[in-house]
Amino acid sequence: MADIGYVSLFIAFVVSLYSAVAYVFSQRKKNLALFASARNGLLLVCGLVTVAVLSLLYSLLTHDFSITYVAEHSNRSLAPAYLIAALWAGGNGSVLFWGWIVTILGAVMALQTRRSGKELMPYTSAVVAVTEAFFAITLITVGNPFVKLGFTPADGAGLNPLLQNPGMLFHPPLLLAGYAGMAIPFAFCVAALINRRAGEEWLNGMRRWALIAWLLLGAGNLLGAWWAYNELNWGGYWGWDPVENSSLMPWLVCTAFLHSALMQRRRGMFKTWSAFLIIFTFTLPFIGIFLERSTQASPNHGFGGDPVQSAVGWFFFWFTLVALFGAFWALFYGKDALKGGTQIEALVSRESTFLLNNVLFGFSTLAVFVGTFLPVILTYINGSQISISAGFFNSVNGPIYLGILLLAGICTTIGWRQASAQNLMRNLLWPAVGALVVGIVLFVVGIRQGYGLVGFIICGFLLLTIIYEWIRGSRARARTQHENVVKAFWGLIMSNRPRYGGLLVHSGIALIAIGVVGSSLFAVTKEVSLKPGDVETLKQYSLVYDRVEQSVVNGKDTLTAVISISADGKPIGQLRPYIREIPKTAIRSTLVDDIWVNMTNPDADGQAVFKMNLNPLVSWMWIGSYVLILGGLLAFWPDLNGERKR
Repeated sequence: MADIGYVSLFIAFVVSLYSAVAYVFSQRKKNLALFASARNGLLLVCGLVTVAVLSLLYSLLTHDFSITYVAEHSNRSLAPAYLIAALWAGGNGSVLFWGWIVTILGAVMALQTRRSGKELMPYTSAVVAVTEAFFAITLITVGNPFVKLGFTPADGAGLNPLLQNPGMLFHPPLLLAGYAGMAIPFAFCVAALINRRAGEEWLNGMRRWALIAWLLLGAGNLLGAWWAYNELNWGGYWGWDPVENSSLMPWLVCTAFLHSALMQRRRGMFKTWSAFLIIFTFTLPFIGIFLERSTQASPNHGFGGDPVQSAVGWFFFWFTLVALFGAFWALFYGKDALKGGTQIEALVSRESTFLLNNVLFGFSTLAVFVGTFLPVILTYINGSQISISAGFFNSVNGPIYLGILLLAGICTTIGWRQASAQNLMRNLLWPAVGALVVGIVLFVVGIRQGYGLVGFIICGFLLLTIIYEWIRGSRARARTQHENVVKAFWGLIMSNRPRYGGLLVHSGIALIAIGVVGSSLFAVTKEVSLKPGDVETLKQYSLVYDRVEQSVVNGKDTLTAVISISADGKPIGQLRPYIREIPKTAIRSTLVDDIWVNMTNPDADGQAVFKMNLNPLVSWMWIGSYVLILGGLLAFWPDLNGERKR
């Protein structure tokens, strides 16, 4: 199987290069036969890489430990689901999976060209083919997942226990699929610039591609936060780890791009913004892989110290430079196509809020980039070993994100071109009053931390503006269409899915922000050594360490602590953190707060070290995540009557 997989990748490299060249010449020579041949080549590449993926998967499932990758990332006791997850658990496997998704998307795009005579397609497909060739050459040289051992061990090393979590089945594939999805909008952008057709046509061709990539990457980030919170022993969900940052940055830039593209489609402006943003959306993940594979900067995620993965990282680095050079050449070549369009007519308008929003997203991405890469750059320059703490990222990005939330609320109700002061005051009055009431209530019940109080007020303002907009729109539709309010509300959403899907996304982000503010600023953390019978308090909660139980689960020794919880003297349940190879966290979650407990180092008498957290409002993050994903799906869902401009 190893030989089949490797040969398939080698042929895929050759065919992808042929397709790239054939697409270019088919455009220049207006040769339809050559175009069809190039398209078939793109389909063939997808089939060949699929064969390689199935070869590696078969080797994992059949325990072919003669292959180094299989021996290093699986063993005979691993559950079938995690044998599948081992496909992307290692460095070379994840590159193969990423490249495979690119080929699938490329094939889908190639099939679409059968029904499309757009001039952008040849160059768009050529860029995708070059990207596929990059993955193929990486996999057949430095990142070969089919390298054989000189012998066949009886069993493999297995999968890290931390990775044997349901999050492993979904978090990495979602991120990698999101990265792969960004190749298509990037290719459309480069093709539009080369053809000097950077108007609305290229946006119509790739808007939904960008949206699904954004949605996949966002879902992957949120699932990663959930996984860290439930699996790792530090009690948080986002540590500003370099790999976390590497997946956050393209999501931030893609978010800005989606807003910028909306302005270009709606008002013919922000053309240059859109081009720059999609270029960096595509290239930032490649820089992230370079950081992950070539440095020691990411102990939780990285492959630092592995010479093979270091070589893979440098391949990604050089490809990033090539991609940036090609994209900026295309920008220069097609600069005339970016000219024209309307200008912002007034400071107080929806256009100006979108522009300021993009600026804030840009500053946030820059801050994360500098904080992530500065230690690496200094290490390469003079050997300096510095680290930038999470406090830097929180202090810089916190105000920026609150500003983005505030602008999102204002943008919801503000008009195009120039908003009159009277209309602006009328639309913002009730949401502003409601948010102020929320702040007063929170102050009365004891929330006196200024930063947190401001954060809750802004989140409340955003949610209330969205609710007010829905109520106002539903009433207007009910009057004009003679419908009841419920039918009018549903009809309103279906009449403009991109707009109301976007509002639902904003609602989800506001809910996530409520959880972040609450858990970041009002959490209580204790690390204590307890013996059976001891009591520890977390505000109004009393936690009694009753006993430790020993058992064997799935052939593995397990130590389970039994902790009884009471609130204001009333029993409310138990928590059972345990150790089975590694510590496993126990969480009692409500809409108000989470009680989070992790146990380490029990001795023969049952005395153990416990980390106990009281994390307010974390559940709102997960609720907001569902709302965000639902809104993204609504905005993405095809409109059979044709897309409407927002």
